[in-house]
Amino acid sequence: MKSRGRSGSLLKVEHVGRSTVEDLDQNTYVNNNANWIIIDTIPGMQPQISWTLVNLLYQALSYLMFHWVTGIPFQSDMHAGAYDDLTMWEQIDDGAQYTPAKKWLFSVPCVLFLASTHYTNYNPWLFAVNLCALVLTLLPKLPQLHRQRVRFLADDRSGASTPVTLSFPPSGASTPVNGGTPPVIITESHFR
Repeated sequence: MKSRGRSGSLLKVEHVGRSTVEDLDQNTYVNNNANWIIIDTIPGMQPQISWTLVNLLYQALSYLMFHWVTGIPFQSDMHAGAYDDLTMWEQIDDGAQYTPAKKWLFSVPCVLFLASTHYTNYNPWLFAVNLCALVLTLLPKLPQLHRQRVRFLADDRSGASTPVTLSFPPSGASTPVNGGTPPVIITESHFR
């Protein structure tokens, strides 16, 4: 039996395009496909500041969504309060650590930090700001801080869940009666 010979490589790299007048056109016009960061549209915005702002906005939003808000934001009444005290990070993969989803969500802020550090030309002040944001975002993701809360500017110590549900009187409390009329007692005969 004759075996097939191995190719030199599974990857082929080839040059696309020619060095012609098109290169002049590409350098003349701004490529909107590559410049899509909205913050760059602010007049006078420097790339170093825009990358730092993108990093800070992402870090702040991810901290808010993954580590600040507790409970289930939609249809929380269907779970009988089982998730009211858990953040979204603690709910991902039923609280298991080192899952692919949590590894990915841990690496995204790191990659964004590295990109923002590179595009700020390693400015020490912007590096410090970006590093502080990264540390504040990554600390709650560590397994040692699972179900631990560090709250800044917390208005109460109860850690009330989100969304806030209406509180009902405890069972056994009397229902208020309008006009002093006694409540109607429903029996099986009403359902026949």
